[in-house]
Amino acid sequence: MKKLWSGSFNTETALSVEAFTQSISIDQRLWRYDIEGSIAHTKMLGSQEIISPKDAESIISGLNDIASDIEAGSFVFKEELEDIHMNIESALIERIGDVGGKVHTARSRNDQVALDIRLYLRHETFLTIELIEGLEDVLIEIATGHTRTIMPGYTHLQRAQPVTLAHYMLAYLEMFKRDIERLRDVYKRINTMPLGACALAGTTLNTDRAFTAKLLGFDRISENSIDAVSDRDFVIEFISSASILMMHLSRMSEEMILWATEEFSFIKLPDAFTTGSSIMPQKKNPDVLELIRGKTGKIYGALINILTTMKGLPLAYNRDMQEDKTPLFETVDTIKACLSILTELLGGITFNVERLLSTAGSGYSLATDLAEYLVKKGIPFRNAHEITGRIVRYCIENNIELPQMPLDKYKEFSDKIEGDIYERLTLIESVTARKSLGGTSPSEADRQIRNFLRDYRKIS
Repeated sequence: MKKLWSGSFNTETALSVEAFTQSISIDQRLWRYDIEGSIAHTKMLGSQEIISPKDAESIISGLNDIASDIEAGSFVFKEELEDIHMNIESALIERIGDVGGKVHTARSRNDQVALDIRLYLRHETFLTIELIEGLEDVLIEIATGHTRTIMPGYTHLQRAQPVTLAHYMLAYLEMFKRDIERLRDVYKRINTMPLGACALAGTTLNTDRAFTAKLLGFDRISENSIDAVSDRDFVIEFISSASILMMHLSRMSEEMILWATEEFSFIKLPDAFTTGSSIMPQKKNPDVLELIRGKTGKIYGALINILTTMKGLPLAYNRDMQEDKTPLFETVDTIKACLSILTELLGGITFNVERLLSTAGSGYSLATDLAEYLVKKGIPFRNAHEITGRIVRYCIENNIELPQMPLDKYKEFSDKIEGDIYERLTLIESVTARKSLGGTSPSEADRQIRNFLRDYRKIS
């Protein structure tokens, strides 16, 4: 098949080269954005009288017909036409004649593909943010129902201090809020229009890039035509943000996997989101969570992929950049799938409130409360810490918990300790008293939930 760019060539492209260089198997998902960009470009060409209104109308009609055929599944993508741009333009020329070739006036595939990716990624960024918001809503629902559910908090995976389950869930909420902030920031740089840069040097024709940008809803227009076609920073930023997001999803998945074990028994995963063993009938495996954890590495790989592709490229466009789509599409598909299924799974988790409470007080988790009690009695914290450490050692050696130790024994360690110590050494007092900003008290959890609903869900 004769190429649309073959004018200066004496021989046809080798079939092996066509197979090796084609990208239509990957980039055909950009068809909607390619047609959207071509329609806007055609309107600009007509408005500037670079092509006639009649030709513009014919081109736009042909592009809409092609879109309808692709939607209906009747359009045949051809590998020998290399990419989505050439497939659509070739089909346009077949349908409306040589006038279809005018669609490529004052543009190049270099700025055309940059436009398509930006339009695609702009849309997918919105969808990703919506999916994160759906996950946040589930976390808020869990937190709202468990502001007074006490559980052990951990450092170094060792029981540390009692916290509320709401506080734990709100910690993940903060992570996902940052993920959305990052994606919104990336969006600013995604939403820059490259079309009109042409191959790398712009055009001698009287184009109006602002007109096209307005039609396509871009906030900014690329200032430099060389940078416009060679920039993939926005792809790198998106995948980088997605990598951090996946890290958060993986951490949460790891935690849920641990909590679902017999050893923890903090939660029961919904049966619909677990799988069985081929040999052990009793098993309910957290495969969904494990796969989210595993797929995180795939996104990290995508980030290294695109960084490595771009690191040595001279300006402007190079064919290496065709390889940007595989890591990008894989990232988009993976994060959307992981967000969707984790949101469903979390909504079906059952929390073992009794188990959470029974484990929260063991392991001398109230030791810090004892130390702060001594601080309130006027003892310097370092001294209070040392006294508390000796008390804990005594309790371990004598197999008793802090609330069980007699007052006269407490006084052997410090005469500042009075009978009111027993009021302080309870789980409910421990979490309720932690009212410092961002602390684990139920009142702080309530405040954080209210603020989130007010500031992020616009509920007054």
